[in-house]
Amino acid sequence: MDAQSIVTYKSTFDSIMHEIMADDGSTMEVWYARELQKVCGYSRWENFAVAIERAKQSCKSQNISVDDHFRDVTKMVSLGSGSEREIDDVLLTRYACYLIAQNGDPKKEEIAFAQSYFAVQTRRAELIAERLQLQQRLEKREELRASEKRLSQNIYERGVDDKGFGRIRSKGDAALFGGVTTEQMKKRLGVKSGALADYLPQVTIAAKNLATEMTNFNVEAKNLYGEPSIATEHVQNNRTVRNMLGERGIRPEELPAAEDIKKVERRVAKEEKALGESKLPKKKK
Repeated sequence: MDAQSIVTYKSTFDSIMHEIMADDGSTMEVWYARELQKVCGYSRWENFAVAIERAKQSCKSQNISVDDHFRDVTKMVSLGSGSEREIDDVLLTRYACYLIAQNGDPKKEEIAFAQSYFAVQTRRAELIAERLQLQQRLEKREELRASEKRLSQNIYERGVDDKGFGRIRSKGDAALFGGVTTEQMKKRLGVKSGALADYLPQVTIAAKNLATEMTNFNVEAKNLYGEPSIATEHVQNNRTVRNMLGERGIRPEELPAAEDIKKVERRVAKEEKALGESKLPKKKK
């Protein structure tokens, strides 16, 4: 997502924000689900309502009261004839909007933006952009975990144990990093514990994932069996990806370390918990 898109989306999301008085007398930001539906790229309320229900379940799973963040309301809307009719809506806190975005259609660019927009309480464009990059790196790391897990399962069924999987992955790393081994890369990046991938920048994580997915595909398509043939396949795929990066002037072994992904995940969880602390005012009796 480019800078202009971020500015455009931010303006659109800002335009539907409302302020109400909280129980402590301060003002708090709220949104209405019907308005949020449109800016999140949903044409049908029924589809958006599914994301809302999933968000409520997510709220419950965090042991947070749904009523503190989601409130059913009704409002009047104008019809083409000039008359009005009453429709159902939901009043939402920032935390509720964040959960809806987390449970929305990930293929929609608006949803990707919304995840970061509602996570950043200051609503500054540069912080939203930073958060978008952070979220993309987290997603790429999760994709790599999934593809490596699938590879481990694939090759276990083809006569390779856990130690063999480790050797195959290490050989792949050496091919991707131009002969630099996993342990040597850890020393270069100052990694004292944990997986090397947790400290890699997004582009390198994506490269490792692509090579691993290529190996998964060919292990199945060619019905490869045994450590030597699978290791050869994995090395070739990592070399192919390295060559592709090299054509664009990227040498993965020379890129600086990124923040430990586990620290990022903990920070995201802490921020999400803080979002849940701002509650809707109590209903008037």
